Amino acid sequence: MISKFTSALFSLGLSLSITSTAIAQATTTGNAPAILARKQVPILCYHQIRDWKPTDKKVDKDYIIPIAAFKAHLKMLADSGYHTILPDQLYDYLTKGTPLPSKPIMLTFDDTDLDQFVVARPEMKKYGFKGVFFIMTVSIGKVKHYMSAAQIKQLSDEGNVIGSHTWNHSNFKKFQGKDWETQLDKPTKKLEEITGKPIKYFAFPFGLWNSQGLPELHKRGFKLAFQLADKRDPNDPLLTVRRILDSGYWTVKSLSNAMHQSFSK
Repeated sequence: MISKFTSALFSLGLSLSITSTAIAQATTTGNAPAILARKQVPILCYHQIRDWKPTDKKVDKDYIIPIAAFKAHLKMLADSGYHTILPDQLYDYLTKGTPLPSKPIMLTFDDTDLDQFVVARPEMKKYGFKGVFFIMTVSIGKVKHYMSAAQIKQLSDEGNVIGSHTWNHSNFKKFQGKDWETQLDKPTKKLEEITGKPIKYFAFPFGLWNSQGLPELHKRGFKLAFQLADKRDPNDPLLTVRRILDSGYWTVKSLSNAMHQSFSK
């Protein structure tokens, strides 16, 4: 039988956990107008970085940027004076107004694709850029065109940030019950074991999210979560940070125009 003392400790721990989550959510809600009022930082999202194949569908080419185009786009960013920032910097800017470098930009990479390590990593190093890599853990080291645990750790050790992208790229809007453990808790634990660092950032698969699920991210201590180009949640902008795809169809000029149009507010 559980003693009254043990039961009281359990209740206290549960209460503190709930209170901590409530405080985090209340703080976000209270600061939401100030966060929304700050100028948005351009954030680009990449998936596959490879040349198109005859079998690639037209719609998929938005998510597949040819190698030459990727290199040209990064060169344009460097030549234009952009400086990459990481999520901790973005969080401090949004919540406290901490100054950022001139012309800040964030580069994010989803889905654990190997070409992000083979192609993007050396190209970014050429310009002193750092990025954020959102990992779906189901694929780590299991398929030849995905990154291994050692490569993920190397990215982290080199100053890039590793974030969570669920276990198997399932739709966040459909999560319930044990899904939170499968899609959030276990991937977080695995990535923390690989990197030796806390995992504080999350990207929604397909960019899909709903406000009902955001408390589950707060509960787990995520500081920022990244969607795609939809409007931010007016009550929780930190967990609905906007990004745009750097489309495989875009020229350097197209990318520059899209950045200005999407993040000018």
